[in-house]
Amino acid sequence: MRNIIVKVHPSKANLKKKDQLAWKIAEIASDKAKINKNAVEMVINRIIDNASVAIASCNRKPVVSAREMALAHPRKNGANIFGLNNKIKVDCEWAAWANGTAVRELDYHDTFLAADYSHPGDNIPAILAVAQQKKCSGMDLIKGILTGYEIQVNLVKGICLHEHKIDHIAHLGPSIAAGLGSLLKLDTETIFQSVQQALHTTVSTRQSRKGEISSWKAFAPAHAGKLAVEAVDRCIRGEGAPSPIYEGEDSIIAYVLSGPGVKYKVPLPRINEPKKAILETYTKEHSAEYQSQALIDLAIKMNSKIDNFSNIKKIIIETSHHTHYVIGTGANDPQKMDPYASRETLDHSIMYIFAVALEDGAWHHVKSYTPKRARRKSTVKLWHKIVTRENKKWTRKYHEKDPKKKCFGGKVTIYMKDGAKLSEEINVADAHPAGDRPFGRKEYINKFKILTDGIISKKESDRFLKAVQNLRKLKSKDLKNLNLQVIPGTLAKKKSKKGIF
Repeated sequence: MRNIIVKVHPSKANLKKKDQLAWKIAEIASDKAKINKNAVEMVINRIIDNASVAIASCNRKPVVSAREMALAHPRKNGANIFGLNNKIKVDCEWAAWANGTAVRELDYHDTFLAADYSHPGDNIPAILAVAQQKKCSGMDLIKGILTGYEIQVNLVKGICLHEHKIDHIAHLGPSIAAGLGSLLKLDTETIFQSVQQALHTTVSTRQSRKGEISSWKAFAPAHAGKLAVEAVDRCIRGEGAPSPIYEGEDSIIAYVLSGPGVKYKVPLPRINEPKKAILETYTKEHSAEYQSQALIDLAIKMNSKIDNFSNIKKIIIETSHHTHYVIGTGANDPQKMDPYASRETLDHSIMYIFAVALEDGAWHHVKSYTPKRARRKSTVKLWHKIVTRENKKWTRKYHEKDPKKKCFGGKVTIYMKDGAKLSEEINVADAHPAGDRPFGRKEYINKFKILTDGIISKKESDRFLKAVQNLRKLKSKDLKNLNLQVIPGTLAKKKSKKGIF
């Protein structure tokens, strides 16, 4: 690995391409690095994971809307849409849109947290869609996904977006563009232009994750994927991009992020160094914002130690800066305490999440979010007794560079009305590689079977799992086998109003 110093340069400096971050990203995407075997196995795990959550969300309104929009753009030799028969194909950019929304809707796939936030699995729908349309092989797909993960993880390590209230999809556009470059074996110049175009078009604010959080939270990464596909298409045709997109006088860094005078340090692999960043990422056992994963596990464990929840006086959660200010009371967001808030808002409220997990001693991706559950009187009372506080110890653990020491947990103290108190802490979620029950292939498959039960047939489940675990050997004609068809009659009828398409 090497560290790339990225800063603003005046236009008169005429910064050379080879010195620009986008070019260095493109060089990595276009190299011929050897493939790490463990990284390949994790790619397979994450394709399984994405399929799990996409199928589980197939009848949720944003997913239905996205699917209907995609179906308005049929293409004879296009890409597949999760849930539909393989014979139904659409333009790959629209498949990326529909499948990306399905993957993101439940907030239930993989994550990587560092200087910024990310869900690297958001790379997969767009890369897979293009791979299907362009008749790529399983190994081509692997290389594309590995590049997407590599670039996103390292951008997340080096450049903080959220401090400027910029949504994390600004790192996703470039990573997908780079991944598509690897998939399609594009030259460095084309990938360079694609990365810049993708970044330029995918910068948006974090209002999508604050206040009244809407379904756009699910659409946002899918939109980034769609825009990245379009950017690559334009650049293959010879079009250019705003440049230098990171370092220019009027660039993203200059006027959207920290501005002139600030240096970012972005770690990147050396040319031809195996891409292994995917091994640093982790998935979710629970359908909720990742920073709540460990605290859900802790709440479930603490459940049995409380006889009467009405005797609780208050609950203090000491945690990291990110958790406190994004999903905690530090956000100063009244919607996070509102029993009538949207599902998307509730999964960004650690106060709500901890209250439900503590009461129920369990967490469910549907039942834990129903309006009836959110409005239960006992839950609302408990929920409103919870306060988060930043503890610098947990902030330091959150930003630890060594992935083996990096933590996303906290300390919970429950104060009872009789003066007694219960205090426990947790470093990482049980499913984390360093947790009590790390996820391996067996756990990914089990999650898949639980989430798809009753939605796809056993025959379809077995077929998909066999195909995806044989990913290295899949020919171009076989990538359609990574799609899943639901049981006929399972898909909801159209719910959205007729749109433009």
